[in-house]
Amino acid sequence: NHDHSLHTNLSVVKCSHPSFFTLALVLLGLGFLPAHSPLSLDACIDYAYNNHPDIKVAELQIRDADWQIKENTASGLPQLSAGLGYQYFLQVPALPAEALGFSAPPGTRIAFQLRNSLSGNLQYNQLLFSNRYLVALRASRYYKEYVQLQMQTTRQTVRNRVIDAYLPVLLISENLNILDKNIANLDKLLSDTKAINKAGFAEQLDVDRLELSLSTLRSERDNLARQQTIVADALKFAMGYPVSEALNVNDNIDQLLAAYADADLSSQINFNARAEYAQLLKGRDLSGVQVDLYSKPWMPTVVGFVQTQGSYQGNDKLFWIPSSVAGISVSLPIWDGGTTRAKRERAMLSAQQVDVQRNMLENAITLEVEAARKQYLNAAERVNNQQKNLSLAQRIYTATETKYKAGIGSSFELVTAEQQVTTAQQNLLQAQYDLLTARVAVKKALGQL
Repeated sequence: NHDHSLHTNLSVVKCSHPSFFTLALVLLGLGFLPAHSPLSLDACIDYAYNNHPDIKVAELQIRDADWQIKENTASGLPQLSAGLGYQYFLQVPALPAEALGFSAPPGTRIAFQLRNSLSGNLQYNQLLFSNRYLVALRASRYYKEYVQLQMQTTRQTVRNRVIDAYLPVLLISENLNILDKNIANLDKLLSDTKAINKAGFAEQLDVDRLELSLSTLRSERDNLARQQTIVADALKFAMGYPVSEALNVNDNIDQLLAAYADADLSSQINFNARAEYAQLLKGRDLSGVQVDLYSKPWMPTVVGFVQTQGSYQGNDKLFWIPSSVAGISVSLPIWDGGTTRAKRERAMLSAQQVDVQRNMLENAITLEVEAARKQYLNAAERVNNQQKNLSLAQRIYTATETKYKAGIGSSFELVTAEQQVTTAQQNLLQAQYDLLTARVAVKKALGQL
């Protein structure tokens, strides 16, 4: 079959730039891949998993959650502290002796403090019971699970952006390959026509028409090559790949259509397969912990302690004065002016908001799945129709080319047939692209990617 050019509509190659990434974030601290190594879709996704700033931030949040658990746990473990202090009284507090009922010469004053005091202490505290402490431990574990789910959501988001950015690059790359073949074929036909014209068997008009068609194809290729640079930069942003580095792709649409062939069009929706849904449910658990905390304000806090201290006190001569004490401290809240009740009500309202958000998310996921499945069916039907149209256009072109070479057809008919094949190829590739994106959309909506 004769290869012909393909025109790529802007609607085919549109790709969303992740505007929240800055160039600085992309360029700092990222790994580099050899510029000459073409990347498959899976390789691009793996690169994004290892280098994307959002994923790096999510990893740091998981580490922070680990340390938060350790911090909360440590607050209930034994606490040991030591202190050392020295005081020198520039003016020692004293009262007249007669004010205290003592018989003494006039002007005699009795001091209540020695001029020098050097003291040290060692204190051991142990939290024996605290409902707030127990709730904090549970909340910190939930929070770690929450950020782990957040990491899954982030990976899912990054992966989807890479897929959305990769497919237009692949489409244009295939388009350019087809255009190169078509330009070579048309250039050969033009060369043959010029030879026939010199021999007097073809008109100059035939040569001019083929030259115009060839010029149009070359101009189209140049425009498409510039468009490829734009969508390739969008893919780099989605991957967290350095913009200054070259990036080539090596998949093809047929391979990806085969890889994503098993689109699920009938099973029930499993909301838990979507990472953001599971994350929302874990957020509901965190809100429930807050409710539990403020629902038992009457529970006491019990702390045990042991303290030993000693000091040297005196004026001209220092004396050692040791002491030790052990005890238990019980704190029982009685009335806080309604603060705890207000916090409990706010926590309950927060949990109710999560319930509303869950219902909204379920509806949104259901709508997304149904829309993706309908788009898939429409795209599959268009592919079948465009394959038939391309076969018909190729038969027309072959017959027209045979007539032209036999001298019984015009160049106008040949150029028209060539344009029809070009349009049919363009429509088929567009339909295949739409089918591929529809299959991917179904898998995204069902949480199967």
